[in-house]
Amino acid sequence: MSRTLSPPASSDTLALEAQHAGLALACAFSSSDEFEADIIRVRRAAGAYGPSRFQRQIVCTGVAAGVMVLLAMIAIFAS
Repeated sequence: MSRTLSPPASSDTLALEAQHAGLALACAFSSSDEFEADIIRVRRAAGAYGPSRFQRQIVCTGVAAGVMVLLAMIAIFAS
């Protein structure tokens, strides 16, 4: 069994490796709640959850108003 010996590392090299190791463990979020909120924000922006309920209400209200106007016009011109 043979071992290859590496040259002793300098203190600058060790400090640089420690700094890189610390950066690898860093997280952009301070809690899991922030992480979850960011995931939901990204998915909403991508359209994963479909149109919001408010948008559907606006469309349904517009359709109902259009039908009412159409019925009123038919009633006015039919008499």
